[in-house]
Amino acid sequence: MTVWTPVTIGAMKLPHRLVMAPMSRDRSLADGRPSELNVEYYRQRASMALIITEGTQPSEDGQGYLLTPGIHTGAHIAGWREVTDAVHAEGGRIVVQLMHAGRVSHPDNTPHHRTPVAPSAVQPKGVMFTATGPQEMPVPRALTADEIAAVVDDFRRAAAAAVAAGFDGVEIHAGNGYLVHQFLSSNANERTDRYGGSVAHRIRFATEVTSAVAAEIGADRTGLRISPGNPYNDISEHDTDDLYPALVDAIDPLGLAYLHIVQGPDEELLRRIRRQWSTALIVNRGGTPLDTRLADLESGLADVVSVGATALANPDLPHRLRTGAPLNEPDPATFYGGDHRGYIDYPALLTRTAS
Repeated sequence: MTVWTPVTIGAMKLPHRLVMAPMSRDRSLADGRPSELNVEYYRQRASMALIITEGTQPSEDGQGYLLTPGIHTGAHIAGWREVTDAVHAEGGRIVVQLMHAGRVSHPDNTPHHRTPVAPSAVQPKGVMFTATGPQEMPVPRALTADEIAAVVDDFRRAAAAAVAAGFDGVEIHAGNGYLVHQFLSSNANERTDRYGGSVAHRIRFATEVTSAVAAEIGADRTGLRISPGNPYNDISEHDTDDLYPALVDAIDPLGLAYLHIVQGPDEELLRRIRRQWSTALIVNRGGTPLDTRLADLESGLADVVSVGATALANPDLPHRLRTGAPLNEPDPATFYGGDHRGYIDYPALLTRTAS
């Protein structure tokens, strides 16, 4: 197997195996609608086998950062339709990542200015950038059992909205310290009810969200992203060797399109998940050379690999790799927020990026 071998994952036929990873860019409109810049940004990268969008809030409470997109209003659907139409016109495929930030938020960054919600009232360490500068993230409000059911329904309705907006599918973000990951964690989740404590209880929210989305739009259009052991956003997990195999066992029978894993240092856990998981596995080794990532395809450890900053800086990345052309270097100073600079002005070797 090589990066150029076509593959089918769920309902999507991919011409090769190089996927654009989700990356927050903070360039949407203030009300969560995608901007004209967003349309062009994703259109330029349509030659990737699949685009996974930046984290997109499924509800007002799901917003964590400034200028991130939503997928829970009619205006959001209309705005994203322009993006999906542009990508499809170039021959590409695109799924939206549903990301509820949970406690990683600040009231000043949301339309309603309410206290962030989380599994438990545990304040995260760190600061949140707001319009008035960096501020300490507040103690979140613990969700009630009824509210948890409502959040699950928010994910379900957002998935339906994504299909209405023309997306080829949905990826649920269950990593990087956001809400689903908070329920999985050992430190952000101090609940003593059916959503906290034991491994079986801590995976319940993730399985309920995933099941609801799969039931709404089809398992073959649904993916899940996890990041075992990732301490980002003040997350601690003391039992990853038990937690993630249990989660994989719980969701594997659904027959999802794919599982997307942000790989940390635990190679044995990755190999164990590879053995357990029965559909496509996407592996992301952030910060490692591209050759190292592609080796996972050759070994069979991954069915597909995802890349972030390299795709950000090279809108025609597949063409450059096929031809051996040099790669543009990403500019970290323009990753988050700003205008077109460092967003849609990276040079491409081709005027059309269709695969």
